Amino acid sequence: MTENLQITIGLDVMGTDNGPDEIIAGGIEAARQFGSGCKIILVGKSDAIKSVLTGYRDVPVNLDIHHAPNVVAMIDSPADAIRRKDTSISELFKMHKEGIVDAVVSPGNTGAVMGTAVLNLGRLREVKRPCIASFFPAVNKGQSLVLDVGANSDCKPLNLYQFAIMGSIMAEYMMKKKRPRVGLLSIGEESSKGNELTIAAFPLLKNNPALNFIGNIEGHDILGGKVDVVVTDGFVGNVVLKFAESVEGFLTTSIRHQVSTNVFSRVGATLMYPFLRRLRGTFDYSEYGGAPLLGINGVTIICHGGSSGKAIVSGLALARDMVFHQINKKIETVLMAGSSGEKRSVNYNMNGISDVKK
Repeated sequence: MTENLQITIGLDVMGTDNGPDEIIAGGIEAARQFGSGCKIILVGKSDAIKSVLTGYRDVPVNLDIHHAPNVVAMIDSPADAIRRKDTSISELFKMHKEGIVDAVVSPGNTGAVMGTAVLNLGRLREVKRPCIASFFPAVNKGQSLVLDVGANSDCKPLNLYQFAIMGSIMAEYMMKKKRPRVGLLSIGEESSKGNELTIAAFPLLKNNPALNFIGNIEGHDILGGKVDVVVTDGFVGNVVLKFAESVEGFLTTSIRHQVSTNVFSRVGATLMYPFLRRLRGTFDYSEYGGAPLLGINGVTIICHGGSSGKAIVSGLALARDMVFHQINKKIETVLMAGSSGEKRSVNYNMNGISDVKK
């Protein structure tokens, strides 16, 4: 792929927690930052979008509007939302399926986004189940990618193996990790530790040359920087994700309580303010933008319902980079090589997949 490739991304601006203003602001800022090589299409009620845009003097020329008269609310059930026509979510994936956009970003109803994506786009070849990946902070300004974090409550060993492949490729290109370290989340480092799922999945990961599998890891290793990719089922992964989302609020509340206790605490907090701000920023989801839905035949980024403009910019950048690096093509190539029944390894690097060897 070349640097002057035109990439078009559809952005859902409806059905969020706080209205369309922040989402549109993020779309405008992304269009400015990305320049002519990337077009952003705001999808939703055109009157509402145009009303927000009137507050901006210089709307970028690479920003467009696609009208969708209906909205999926956060309280709507995914099943009902999928059946409804002309919603911003259904229009997004219709556009993606028809090739009008190369990727979609939505801070709307997660279940509706997932269901509509799978129904309209289908799965990549060899992928049994799509999964949701989420970026976590790690020590020394690092990151780890955890998957699955909610798409699949019950998994089979093959699912975890495929999650590992998809996560490894994402870490290679999105996190710039050469031979990313992959760990299987369990209750002990020994291969014999864990439940039936993790024990059965262990040899699948260990015996595949396409993976840099370091073995089982425990919960404290996620933020500890021991691995780049953490593999688990969606039930455990979602519990980990929700716990991590609570950390920032816990830190803020605890610090405010301690500061209010006496004058010495207030003085100390003033001196430590730059550090505390950086610490809080470490757990700020807006730094990571959104969670990619991996394994579908398209690029989908699921953002937080209360996303700020900054988070939307990050989510759009992630979608753009996934398209540019042809992440789906690389996932299919590695999984198809592994499904041949032979022990084969795929050499993939920053310039793309170079060859497949026995």
